[in-house]
Amino acid sequence: MKQVVFILLSVWFALSAQAQDIRVIIKEAETLDQQLKEVEALEKYKAALLVESNHLKALVRSAELHVSIGAREKDEKSKKRYYETALAYAKRASDAHPQEADAWYAMSMASGRMTDVEPERKKIVAFVKDTKVFADKAISLNPNHGKAHYTLGKWHYEMVNLSGFKKAAVKLFYGGLPEGTLDKAIEHMELCRKFEPYFVVNYYDLAVAYQQKNRPAQAIEVLNKMVRLPNRSFDDPALKAEGKKLLESIQ
Repeated sequence: MKQVVFILLSVWFALSAQAQDIRVIIKEAETLDQQLKEVEALEKYKAALLVESNHLKALVRSAELHVSIGAREKDEKSKKRYYETALAYAKRASDAHPQEADAWYAMSMASGRMTDVEPERKKIVAFVKDTKVFADKAISLNPNHGKAHYTLGKWHYEMVNLSGFKKAAVKLFYGGLPEGTLDKAIEHMELCRKFEPYFVVNYYDLAVAYQQKNRPAQAIEVLNKMVRLPNRSFDDPALKAEGKKLLESIQ
């Protein structure tokens, strides 16, 4: 009996130590995130996954950071590797946490980026479909998920503004163009602004959508708020600089 108690206590202490370790690592990763040190934060999230392989936040942030870092890569092969890795982390999240909106948002986000680097037409169309399906899934689980609304809004915007290559691929394999509208893009991006008020990229894309819709007053209002936002990601200063240029061109 004493031996059983000893084993149970040993397991309990080991699990408690592991739980404490993961909290410490995640806290360190969050601090690096706040300091806009993306590469260092990513390494910490990866370290967290060595302790707890299905940790939801570590998986989702690893996916987001791979997309963010990959987007700045000049080499297309390197960019694609980053996006593929982001999709792999998102897939792990959705497999382990199928009832969590964050996991499906990550799948939608990564799928959307894959449409930019995938050369095969059928796969492009599959990623176009997945982007919307997964964003819809995230919003069905959590109607207040700001980033999922942004991803869906961006999908609608891109369906209106598909490049020639993508448009041809989608028409050929989708059986026509998906139903994307600027009004829907604006609707979902406005919901993102409500639920994620510091998500800078959403402000920029929302302003661009308003400008394309010939609603300059709304674009100016969004941009004026955008340029005053605090920096919450590595890309925010550059985005705000672009927003300032856009604002000057409209006024």
